[in-house]
Amino acid sequence: MSTAAGTEHPVSAPVEISPGGTTPAETRRPEMREVETPSGKGSHDENFPVGSFLLARRLRPHVALFYAFARAIDDIADNPHLAPADKVARLDGFEAAITGRVTDAPGFEKAYRLRESLLATGVDPRHCVDLIAAFKQDATKLRYRDWDDLMGYCDRSAAPVGRYLLDLHGEDRAHYPASDALCNALQVINHLQDCADDYRNLDRVYLPLDWMEEAGARVEDLGRASASPALRRVIDRTLDGVESLLPRARELPRLLKSRRLAFESSVIVVIAERLTRRLRLEDPVAIRVELTAFGFLSSGLGGLARAAL
Repeated sequence: MSTAAGTEHPVSAPVEISPGGTTPAETRRPEMREVETPSGKGSHDENFPVGSFLLARRLRPHVALFYAFARAIDDIADNPHLAPADKVARLDGFEAAITGRVTDAPGFEKAYRLRESLLATGVDPRHCVDLIAAFKQDATKLRYRDWDDLMGYCDRSAAPVGRYLLDLHGEDRAHYPASDALCNALQVINHLQDCADDYRNLDRVYLPLDWMEEAGARVEDLGRASASPALRRVIDRTLDGVESLLPRARELPRLLKSRRLAFESSVIVVIAERLTRRLRLEDPVAIRVELTAFGFLSSGLGGLARAAL
C-alpha cells in the first residue's frame, strides 16, 4: 500500500522479539519501544467508509481496532526510511503479538488490543496474519510480473479486510469470493491512485510488468510529470482488470444477512465504480485522482438507494 508523498516517518532502532514471548533486556530500553512509524494517514484518507454509522454501533469499536492495527502495519511497510529487514522484523513482532505468541513485548499494543477483540468476537486472527504477510511482501517485492501475480498480493493485502467484516457480522463464508472481488478492486484502484508516489518514494510498481512490456511503457515513465501514451494504455488495461472484478462485487450486498453491512457494501461498490470512471478520464501520474466530498456524499446516497431496491 502507498504512502503520501513527503510524509515524514519517525524511525527507531530495529526491534527483536525472542520466540519465547519475552523481550531481551536491550529491547526494553525506551528508544526501542517505538515499533510503529505513524504516517499520519487515517480513515479520512481511505477510499471507503471505515466503521461508518451504517454498521451496528456495537461492532464499530471492533472495526476501529482492526483498522488501527492494519494502519500501523501498513505504515511500517510503506516507511521509505526503514530497511526491508527492519520492516520484516517489526511485522514479525506484530504477528507474534496478534497470534498470542508474545504478550508483553512493548510497542505492539494495537495488536494486543485487537487480539482481545478477536477473542471476544470469535473472529479468526488469520485475517490479520494474511495482512502481515502482504506487508512483509511489500517490504521485499517491488515488481509484479502479471495480473495474476498482482491478484495474489491483493488476496493477502485487501481481501482479508472484507473477510474480517463478514466474520464479525456472522456472515456465510461462501460469500468470501464476492467480498474478495470488491476488496481487490479497491486495492488496485488505490495502486493506480498512488502509482507515481509509490514509484518515486518506494521504487514500488504494482502495474503488471508484462502489460508494461507489451505497451512499450517503461517503469521510469511513472516518474514523469504526466503519463506517457504507452503508460496510459497500461493504466487503462489495469482498469479493465478492475472492471472485470466489479460484476462479482456487485453481488455482495444482496447476499448479506446484515442489512447494515449490505448498505455499507453497496456504498463501497458505487465508490469503486466512480473512482474507476474518474481514473479513465484523469491522469494519476500527474495528480492524485480522488472523489470530492460531494462525490463521496452522492456515492453514499447512490449506494443506499441501490441497496434499498
